[in-house]
Amino acid sequence: MGPVARSAVLLIIAWLAGSASAQSGPSAEQRTARHFESIRRQPSLQLAFLRDMPKGGDLHIHLSGALYAENLIDYAASDNLCVDRTTSILIAPPCNDSCEKYTSKPAIRCAYGDHVLYNSIVDAWSMRNWRPGEESGHDHFFATFDKFSLATRNRSGDALAEAASRAAEDHLQYLELMYTADSVQSGQLGAKLGWDDDFTRMREKLLTGGLKEIVATTSKRLDEDEGKMRSVLKCETVEANPGCAVKIRYLYQVLRGLPREMVFAEILFGFELAQTDPRFVGLNLVQPEDWYVPMHDFELHMTMLDYLHGVYPKVHISLHAGELVIGLVPPEGLRFHVRESVERGHAERIGHGVDVMNEDRPIDLLREMARRNVLVEICLTSNDVILGVKGDAHPLPIYLRYGVPVALATDDEGVSRSDMIHEYLRAVQTYDFLGYKDLKRMARMSLEHSFLAGSSLWASDFRPVAACTDDGAGSRKVSAACQKFLDGSERAQMQWKLEEEFAVFEKKF
Repeated sequence: MGPVARSAVLLIIAWLAGSASAQSGPSAEQRTARHFESIRRQPSLQLAFLRDMPKGGDLHIHLSGALYAENLIDYAASDNLCVDRTTSILIAPPCNDSCEKYTSKPAIRCAYGDHVLYNSIVDAWSMRNWRPGEESGHDHFFATFDKFSLATRNRSGDALAEAASRAAEDHLQYLELMYTADSVQSGQLGAKLGWDDDFTRMREKLLTGGLKEIVATTSKRLDEDEGKMRSVLKCETVEANPGCAVKIRYLYQVLRGLPREMVFAEILFGFELAQTDPRFVGLNLVQPEDWYVPMHDFELHMTMLDYLHGVYPKVHISLHAGELVIGLVPPEGLRFHVRESVERGHAERIGHGVDVMNEDRPIDLLREMARRNVLVEICLTSNDVILGVKGDAHPLPIYLRYGVPVALATDDEGVSRSDMIHEYLRAVQTYDFLGYKDLKRMARMSLEHSFLAGSSLWASDFRPVAACTDDGAGSRKVSAACQKFLDGSERAQMQWKLEEEFAVFEKKF
């Protein structure tokens, strides 16, 4: 081959290589990540980006706390409830007939014509307009629930509809709602039957004393509530709300501030309910961690969980732990809650985990959580308004540094006046190191660590299982082998759907 011919061949090879490179180019994910970096200093554009971004699931959300005060006022007005004008606490009727400003117990519907009363109620039932002063954010936050609790009675269907609709607006596809679905009936049964140091005997006494009947009636009531939700959202009609497509599962929430016999009964009830009703995928212990009973009985609660986990090993557990700061409790109260929740409480996920660096041997604990694959449900807005912890003081960067899986969550978005979109926005505006791929990973983590039934779509590090390796996660065409795998796993179906949504989203860039 002569010099000219050789040069021509080399030019053709170079052209073909350049053409192939141009055709491959950056992936859709890379282009999306570059666009995200280009708007790093423009919060308004970030908000638009994050509004449309798929976010997977919210694993830490309380049903009652998810409701916005404006909707709670509507529920209370429909139920003809009264309100204490000074404290904004709801009161059962009859109400004073007059809506005059001096009336101490007006019907709450009077607030519709009295903007001062209306605004004072919204502020009292949420963190709106709260300012540090005589009342801490912690105390104001937790006081809201007793003020509006009457409005939530017999309104579970409406509450579910609101939560589902808002989740769809946030581009969430899954909610794991914490919900005391039996209205504390199991706890009341525990109070009636009394305490017994022998857990085996106490469990048997509760099961034969009426607990199983409460399980059955709770499931039946949830059927009715979910029917009401579908009716409110107009599901299966041409006017169906997007919330109809959001999958909802439940964690039974145990009220850990109650006496020990009631707490044991509720924990047992949560295990029994999760074992018999597939809509309940696990349980969690709620109420402020710093209250006297949760602090005093913490070790006892872990012993209860350890025993009942042995009886019901397949039931999932997520625990509030480390929602504490120095000064809120004595230093010794900060040293062991997260570790004990993981090691003795069998928590597969930790809610908050704010005080992790105050634990004994915190680095060892972080490595243990990473090794055990224990996810932390990160609630940035909640941790700020309740505990005053934000920015560099928050352990989110530490969890990421040590490989502990994390996912963003709303906690009580109605009370906090936030939503999942703004949780993501707060994260990226607070931490410059978080890029699009980090956010995408957290969204994926939310479904990977959900308590949905079935195997994961991912074999490791978000690489598909063998049955779906050749399909390309989220692709429109699915092989027979991959489809068979998806059909056998509720979790994998949700994960595949998320990948489909990411593929559509990333095409925009």
